[in-house]
Amino acid sequence: MTKEGELDIKDLELIDMDSETQPMTADGAVAAEKNGTVKIKVPEEEVKFTGLSKDELLKVAGTAGWMRTRWVLLALFWVGWLGMLAGAIVIIVQAPRCQPIPESNWWNEGPLYQIDDLTAFSQDGKIKGVEDKLDMVNQLKVKGLLLGPFHQVQANQVSTLNLQQRSIDPTKGTLEELQSLMEKAHKKGISVVLDLTPNYLGNKPWFGGSKSVEVMEKLKEAAKYWLDLGVDGIKLSDLGVASTMVDWQSIPDTTSNNDTEIELPRKKALIGVLRGKSATQVSELLNTSSVNLLISDLLTNITGGAERAEAIQMLLNKNDQRNVGWTLGAATGTHLANEAKTPELVKLYHLLLLTLPGTPIFLYGDEIGLQAQGKESPMMLWDIEKKPEEGAAVNKTAEADREARVEFRKWFKILSDLRGKERSLLHGEYHTLSSSGSAMAYLRLWDQSDRYVVAVNWGSAPTTLMLKSTDTAKLPAEAKVRLSTDPELVEDAMVSLEAITLGPGMGALLQFPFTS
Repeated sequence: MTKEGELDIKDLELIDMDSETQPMTADGAVAAEKNGTVKIKVPEEEVKFTGLSKDELLKVAGTAGWMRTRWVLLALFWVGWLGMLAGAIVIIVQAPRCQPIPESNWWNEGPLYQIDDLTAFSQDGKIKGVEDKLDMVNQLKVKGLLLGPFHQVQANQVSTLNLQQRSIDPTKGTLEELQSLMEKAHKKGISVVLDLTPNYLGNKPWFGGSKSVEVMEKLKEAAKYWLDLGVDGIKLSDLGVASTMVDWQSIPDTTSNNDTEIELPRKKALIGVLRGKSATQVSELLNTSSVNLLISDLLTNITGGAERAEAIQMLLNKNDQRNVGWTLGAATGTHLANEAKTPELVKLYHLLLLTLPGTPIFLYGDEIGLQAQGKESPMMLWDIEKKPEEGAAVNKTAEADREARVEFRKWFKILSDLRGKERSLLHGEYHTLSSSGSAMAYLRLWDQSDRYVVAVNWGSAPTTLMLKSTDTAKLPAEAKVRLSTDPELVEDAMVSLEAITLGPGMGALLQFPFTS
């Protein structure tokens, strides 16, 4: 007979076993029907790999197999490292040598901006007005201002000539205003040059006659005075006459002996102006006058494409391009737009001057196509960015003129900025590729930098220029259009370099990379 306690335990065990075999409903209750069972598996304990112990590692590391593996891996590392080092050396040895950047001066680094009439340049009409507009001028990336003359002298009266401080025309400003202008300009990286042409109001810039010794002595004293004061150079007109005067060499000597190193080395410039001379005469004076930069009206006097190309090539072959200045108008005090004749040619001549080797010189307002209507200097326009007020009556002709000037200035700024950044345009070689009656194309290249092809057509009819490679100027099949005034040559498009067709008054700047 079973005890009462034992019966109770067995009954409980049977109940537990019976409940484990019952099907489960959705809500967890035990179903009445026994149509399935639920098996519950107890998960096994997870075994984690904790790695080898220190003793086990030491034991394995000391085996012969592992020691051989370690030596093999070490040898492979050093072989790979030495292979990479050898490859780097081969690449360096076989790579083309970089050509050293030539020494340049501040007048080689960007265009020069000539302001000869202060009353036309600003409402102030004095030196102070130039300082007030210096930020606007600085946007053009110019590297120097050509100012004056400022001194007082009666026309053709050498006895009244005084080129130093006390002779500054009071209607044009004061010494303090000039010093303030120079200080602000230097902070912006712009140099200041004074025009000291003695008889600038008379018929002959150097008076003529027997007074040359007296004039030269006064000029030498004035040059030293202004250069000591901080002026970055002096400019003299009619270099053909000046360079033949007694004791002329004292002027270049005074200039070169006044080079300073206040903050950075700042070389002083002697700039000469020559008018009405041939390319041969310009070249001779470049070699004999000792000037640092010679500005001529050569491009104004020569109008044919083949003749211009020949003159440019000859000057650059026989002279240092750092001493050659190019202008269309500034040498004679004429605005570029007057030389261009048509608005379309303003952009074309911007392109030409800013891509030739040497230094481009512009007269104030050339960047916006300013044009004189008579003998008087045209007033500079400073409000071209100002659009007509909404709802106001608009003069369509005046508005079209304003928009054109905005485009001229934008184009000038792009070109000037590009010239300062691209080595091929800044100090690269020049090679004529093609020329015709009213068009020309040339190549600018420097070492391993991108190359540039410039094509311009100032004629009244379309023209096709056939481009030819030379031994020193190799051309690829195609180039990219970097800038263009011709609607048929879309910017960033690839065009064939075998032949370039330009519309009348159109120009283009093409770019292609250096290939070894």
